[in-house]
Amino acid sequence: MELTTILNRCHRFRGFVYERARFSTDKKSIEVVLRPRKGSAAVCSRCHLPAPGYDQLAEPRYEFIPLWGFFVFLLYAMRRVDCPRCGVVAVEEVPWGDGKRTLTKAYMLFLARWARRLSWKETAACFRTSWDKVFDAVEHVVAWGLEHRTLGQIDAIGVDEIQYATGHKYLTLVYQIDIGITRLLWVGRERTIESFQGFFTTIGQEVFSKISFICSDMWEPYLKLIREKCSEALHILDRFHIVVNMNKALDKVRAEETRRMQHEGRDPVLKKSRWLLLKRGENLGDEQHFRLRDLLRYNLKTVRAYLLKEAFQQLWDYNSPAWAGGFLDEWCRQTMRSRIEPTKKIRAPYARIANSSSTISALKNCCPAASSRV
Repeated sequence: MELTTILNRCHRFRGFVYERARFSTDKKSIEVVLRPRKGSAAVCSRCHLPAPGYDQLAEPRYEFIPLWGFFVFLLYAMRRVDCPRCGVVAVEEVPWGDGKRTLTKAYMLFLARWARRLSWKETAACFRTSWDKVFDAVEHVVAWGLEHRTLGQIDAIGVDEIQYATGHKYLTLVYQIDIGITRLLWVGRERTIESFQGFFTTIGQEVFSKISFICSDMWEPYLKLIREKCSEALHILDRFHIVVNMNKALDKVRAEETRRMQHEGRDPVLKKSRWLLLKRGENLGDEQHFRLRDLLRYNLKTVRAYLLKEAFQQLWDYNSPAWAGGFLDEWCRQTMRSRIEPTKKIRAPYARIANSSSTISALKNCCPAASSRV
């Protein structure tokens, strides 16, 4: 069976014929020559309609999917058309190519699929191509997908950020997390209000006004814009990030008090106590349990901040939103009376939601996978 027969079976182009296949002069690649089918008209690349021919260009090489370790190139002498509708002489449109790209659509899809399984660098190395070509392939496939995407009804979204480089370089990601469909909807540079606004501009008010549930962390630009754009949606806060914020506040109190005690010449009772205070109780060893018990006997801001953090964990045990809301109100009052500034700062977001029974219910039940990490 000849290669042209295989190509006709698995990758046939209407209006074109695989004329012959041959080895290149260096025997490292296979060249497949195409020609127009007799009687077929060239298609204008501007209006995408048939147009009369004008002349013919030199024969470019289009990179195709490698076969048996050989590079494969499609060779075709492009025709130019004199399009009466566009009023210009334009290069014809070919079904295997996209504009001035030298990669065929099939090869770009092939690379993009592998780039989902491997890193782009590994994909390039496996198929003896360049990182730039893998990037170009992914860009083409993503652009095609966005152009042909149907948003439909979106009931629930998740908002998060990911660090893609050192120096606090972040991307904002928005996912659809409806039952039965989970997909990435939008990616934006940085995690600012201006960046996140791009998501709402992209999907339009008709779509985002019908969103019922939003799950996010506690990054203030996200919270502010969600309140503004989706005020009727149930906003679910990620338990993992709630506990992370509390641990950061506790660690800040510990560090400040350690420096103050050292400056005053007092016993360094907080020395090497960081993980005693940040770890969950069940993860502490026997010796650490004894050290923590001794530490809690001191009347220190760090100890009070630790007790407030541990007291907050009771929220996850409530089944009644009303009782959970009452607990959160009382916890916020105790936090304000503690006169511990880092802890008082993290109290603000919880005070805003304390009177919402639906939000309390969502707050305690959200993100079970994330809950197992805290």
